[in-house]
Amino acid sequence: MITIILNKQPYDGTDVIWNALRLAKTLYKSGESVNIFLMNDAVDLARDKTTKPDSYDYDLVEMLKKMHESGINLQVCGTCNARCGLFKNEPYFDEAISSTMQILSDWVISSDKVITF
Repeated sequence: MITIILNKQPYDGTDVIWNALRLAKTLYKSGESVNIFLMNDAVDLARDKTTKPDSYDYDLVEMLKKMHESGINLQVCGTCNARCGLFKNEPYFDEAISSTMQILSDWVISSDKVITF
């Protein structure tokens, strides 16, 4: 099992989040069990209110939704909902993904590898 923790704002002028999602998707297609945990400003990635800027080629929110629907485990820091991102207190696209530090802790303990972006 591989856990990927994302911390950065999705559309920050870099490809960090896009590359993290590409890696998660590739690992999953290679047969790995993949967990993605969003915290800090990365929580905006789980909000429908977050829209793709014209300067970006890919809709990262839609990309994450499809990955989640395909079987990649997704959890998003519940505390960060009110504290982080551009859209503080806006709901996540799926209430079931709102999570806790205990879940992240369990994932880290049981993972073979943990990667942060």
